[in-house]
Order: sequence, then C-alpha cells, then structure tokens
Amino acid sequence: MLAATNRPESLDAALLRPGRFDRQVLVDRPDLSGREAILNIHSQKVKLGPDIDLKAIATRTPGFSGADLANLVNEAALLAARNRRLAVAQEDFLEAFERVVAGLEKKSRVLNEKEKTIVAYHEVGHAIVGALMTGGGEVAKISIVPRGMAALGYTLQLPTEDRFLLDESELRGQIATLLGGRSAEEVVFGSITTGASNDLQRATDLAERMVTTYGMSKVLGPLAYDRGQQAMFLNDGMGNARRAVSAQTAEAIDQEVKEIVETAHQQALDILKANRELLETITQKLLETEVVEGEQLHKFLSQVQPLDQVVA
Repeated sequence: MLAATNRPESLDAALLRPGRFDRQVLVDRPDLSGREAILNIHSQKVKLGPDIDLKAIATRTPGFSGADLANLVNEAALLAARNRRLAVAQEDFLEAFERVVAGLEKKSRVLNEKEKTIVAYHEVGHAIVGALMTGGGEVAKISIVPRGMAALGYTLQLPTEDRFLLDESELRGQIATLLGGRSAEEVVFGSITTGASNDLQRATDLAERMVTTYGMSKVLGPLAYDRGQQAMFLNDGMGNARRAVSAQTAEAIDQEVKEIVETAHQQALDILKANRELLETITQKLLETEVVEGEQLHKFLSQVQPLDQVVA
C-alpha cells in the first residue's frame, strides 16, 4: 500500500510503525539538472524556436515543482499562439516566467503621476541595494508596470545557481534589499507609504527565523526558540509558534529581531544616500520607459558604489 502527504510531520506515529507505512520516500523539488530534464519532457508537446535555451530557463526557476514547470511551458505556448508565432520563442518563456512569479500585467491599472514616481523610486531602491548585497541573486529587471492583484511594480532578482545554505551576512543582505524600497522613499521624499507592507512582513519574518530558528544571535546564543515542524495532529493550530519561553526571553527575541531589521534598514539608507545621483538617473529612465532590463540595467548597476569606496 502506498500513500502520499505534503505534511509528514503531522502523521500519527502509529501509522509509521514497522509493518505499516514504515518506509518514507522523499520526492523533493527538482535541482537544476532535474528542472532541465522536466522542461525537455514537457516541451516535446510544443514546437520550439531555434533560440530556445532550456538550461537558461531551468536556471531561472529554482524551487519550481514539476507541475510549475509544466504550467510554465503551457503558458509560453499560449503566449506564442496569441502573438501568432509558429513556434515558441525564448521571449515567450521569459514572459511566462514573469507571469508565474509576479502575475499578469495590469496596464489598465493607471497610476497617477505622484504614485508612479513613488513606485519608480521604490523599485530602483530595491535594485541598487540588491546590486551590492549577496544572497539575493542578480538584479535582472525593474518594472513599474502593475502586475497581479497588488504589485504596482517589481524588481526581478534571478539566482545564478541553486543554493541550499545561506550564511548570516547573506540573510542580512536579503533583509536590506527588502527594505531598499522603503528606504528610497525616505531618502527622496522624507516620508513613507503603504507600498512597503509586504517587504516589511518578509523582512521581519526572515529576521525572526534568524533569531529563533537559526541561532544567529550573540545575545540569545545557539538555541532554537521556534517549535519548527512539530506534529499538528489533533491540534487546533492556535498555539504560539514559539516554544514556551519566559517573558524576558520573549522580549529579548523581539529586541534582537528589531535590531537586525533596523541595522539592515540603516545599511540600505546609507547605500542609497551614497548613490543618490545614480538613484535619480535610473529612476528617470524607468519613468520614461516603464521597464529597465538587460545590458542597460547591467550598465547602470555596475556604477553602484559600495560604502567603503565612498569618499566622505
């Protein structure tokens, strides 16, 4: 007898005794070579153009499951058909990838000039900080074309390789990049908007995992305060995600999370202030074209100056 679950940690131990479901076979998300093989299988159903590079597409899609990759191929084929092409081109795959990760373009969602300007500075802020930070991938595209349900713009970062481990400095770099948009608003306008709410949520969650799960706190030490993926069987799910800790420890955790986020925030502010002229240049270009990518973006971001190279 075979059975499948996405929540093995929630299974009753009685099910896993010898003679019952006593062998577990992990079917994980595919690695780079696996993704390329899966893309090859699904792309046999469609006609591909001569410019197709499935390995490049596989490199862009870490974390995608087999079903995600099948959907990607199908979306690319639909785009090629809508554009009256006889074969799927590489640009169809690239647009399909953006649709999957960021949502459909919403060009009917017209922003007023003030909002459009704020969004442009916000996204360029992410890009400039992300260009210096490790752990987040290469900045490949900046757009102020609204996508999906809520995104008024987005900055696309692509991994250069599959990563399974990140060190503390890389995690702090990711948090600084997430706060780059809000920081740009502060530098330029001296105020903040509601547009950074998702960035703040992700940054806070990442900082909390650093403290409670990864033990990356000199104050609290190498201890795990997070319950982790413990069994939720017959649990109402309403319990605290943390272990039972004292009020003083809970306060210390909150203080450490706050310190990590505030330090990253200050780092993002310092980077943007040091590259204020470049922030203006890229933003004006983005407002003019709505999208900056490729060689032009690479040329812009190659001018970003690290803090240690800025003359006071």
